[in-house]
Amino acid sequence: MSGRVVHAAPRPEGKRRARMSIMGIELRRSAALGAALITVVVGVGALYTATGRWSSGWMALALAIREYLLLLWPLALAAGAWQGRREHRAKVGELFATTARPRAGRMLPVLGTLGLTLAIAYLLVTAAGIAWIITTASYLPLLHFVVVTAVGALSLVAAAWLGLGIGRLLPALVTAPALAVGGMLLVFFVTIGPSDRVAAAISPAHGSSPFHDYQTIDNRVSGALAISMIALAVTGLLLFVADGWRLRAMAVLPVLLGFVVAMTVLPHDRDVLNWPVDPVAQELVCTDDAPTVCVSRVHAKVLDAVTPLGREGLTALAKLPDAPTVVHEDTRTIGYDQTWPAARDGVVTIEVRIDDRGRLAHPAAVVPEIVRRLGVPYDGKCNQGDEVVERAAAYWLLGREPRSDVGVVPGMIEEDPGTNPEAVSLWRGLRDLPEAEALARVTAVRDALRACQDPTGMLSRSAR
Repeated sequence: MSGRVVHAAPRPEGKRRARMSIMGIELRRSAALGAALITVVVGVGALYTATGRWSSGWMALALAIREYLLLLWPLALAAGAWQGRREHRAKVGELFATTARPRAGRMLPVLGTLGLTLAIAYLLVTAAGIAWIITTASYLPLLHFVVVTAVGALSLVAAAWLGLGIGRLLPALVTAPALAVGGMLLVFFVTIGPSDRVAAAISPAHGSSPFHDYQTIDNRVSGALAISMIALAVTGLLLFVADGWRLRAMAVLPVLLGFVVAMTVLPHDRDVLNWPVDPVAQELVCTDDAPTVCVSRVHAKVLDAVTPLGREGLTALAKLPDAPTVVHEDTRTIGYDQTWPAARDGVVTIEVRIDDRGRLAHPAAVVPEIVRRLGVPYDGKCNQGDEVVERAAAYWLLGREPRSDVGVVPGMIEEDPGTNPEAVSLWRGLRDLPEAEALARVTAVRDALRACQDPTGMLSRSAR
């Protein structure tokens, strides 16, 4: 027999165990776990401080977390910088340089561990938000939700890797806190800057500020940001593993190339860049029986709560001839839709608001809102009106004395003119009239509003 010794090749299982062992060591000795813990604490804390901003649904949650990257992204950048100066801090750089193992091979576990833990931390923050809305959110645009969440997690990895590269290049104690402050200012000023296209290409928080419940982020915008973040991560990787000035100088190329490619991917429509609307979220979901009450798909969970209130308002309006018979949620995105849709015959619109638990907010405001203008929608053009007269007429239909909107209508913090003594006096005057005469006067007010005429004085004089 030959005396030659044959060494068996390492088995795949052994390689996997070795990689897991190396990552376990990195988790214990690096800043990865600490950075992930800080990310989860800050992210969940920011979410639960203002649950009303995202309790309306899945996309609102995804966008809220992306908005909080204003805080999380600079923290990841600083964590990477702190980790990047580890060799300098331990004074083992020269020792490692003498080993036969390539630097890239030694650094990959550091890159992988920090990036993976921060991505998991981002997903944990998302999971904490899902736990809050899981029983109240109805409409899930799965593709957009996954893409927006994945790009958010990718941006944290990119920030951490860039921080690693800068921390190794500038291993001073002040580098990490300086990057934290600088990163926050960079994200903030780019996001609110004058160039929407630049912000969409490089800011992880762009397009995430909540303006309406039908908001989303176009997949082309998400794709452009993903390209920029991947390029940024490659730059950080090159800076972290580079042994010479040539490779470090070349590290800027991925960022420039990524920015150029991202700008070409972006759509040119300013509305799509900044505040795109999900048309499926806007679709109406209606009751099966009459009188019909409809809410948007994203608010479908509160249809059962809105329905009896909507029908109560329709019952009050039914005293008028040719009254509306259907209630629809107003799905216009105020401030972004510059045109007012033509009024639909027989339909009265209301705003549906969601509270911080995902339920119907301000239910006491629904019926008065339906009856407020006697079923006449506002077209955005007519400036004729008399709130005192309208309030007295509406509350005559409701069968109760005019009351203040403070504490009922959102945003009402002062006594409104509809509850002054004149409104109460007009209401009492209607109450004392024969019902046919009172109804004729209220109908005259409604007709005046339809014709964009001033209804002042119509309740105090005969309509015959």
